[in-house]
Amino acid sequence: MSRYIAPLLIGVLGTAILVGLGVWQVHRLQWKEALLAEIAARMELDPVALPEHPDPASDRFRPVALHGRVGSELALVFIPQAGGGGVRMRLIRPLELENGRRVLLEIGNAAPEVLDQLETLPRFSGTGILYWPQEVDLFTPGHDAGTNVWYARDLPAMAEELGTEPLLVIASARDLGNPLILSSEPDPSRIANNHLQYAVTWFGLAIVWAGMTVLWLARIRRRRYLER
Repeated sequence: MSRYIAPLLIGVLGTAILVGLGVWQVHRLQWKEALLAEIAARMELDPVALPEHPDPASDRFRPVALHGRVGSELALVFIPQAGGGGVRMRLIRPLELENGRRVLLEIGNAAPEVLDQLETLPRFSGTGILYWPQEVDLFTPGHDAGTNVWYARDLPAMAEELGTEPLLVIASARDLGNPLILSSEPDPSRIANNHLQYAVTWFGLAIVWAGMTVLWLARIRRRRYLER
């Protein structure tokens, strides 16, 4: 009987861990679906005036109405394209509102080869989406001092560089006004949601682990039978 204890414990513990990971991914799937639905609902709201103290949690993806003067300073942020399709550049400029506040305005994105063909509109009057990107980590290259090229939207650093609040508004697609610029508006339908796939994988591994444990125990039983 003692021969069965270790394999049984390993089998039960391993299966329990894998099933737990699968259940966790199911909960993550439910959370992600609710989040995407909330994002889509927020983006459908009527634009409001820019809040005095926007909250990254409750105001993320909220449409706002903006009117102000576009500064000449420019930050270009790399957007690597999947499948080796080259790069595009996010175009971010300071926007000075009528009340004197200065925020970061992401006008859109464009291919590097057409940047010298883009004219800077002196004023912006339209709508945008409040957004707090989370793109900076330990592996993000730092900003090259003396250039306007960035490798991620680092709001605190960009705000200091351009003299604005650490607040980003992404211009609405209908307010771009230039066919060479594509909209950078977030699209909830394109936000990755692979939790169902992960859950199926973990549950599948749990079944395999349990099956291998049964085979292991069967081999031990057969070996004991042959030793008699």
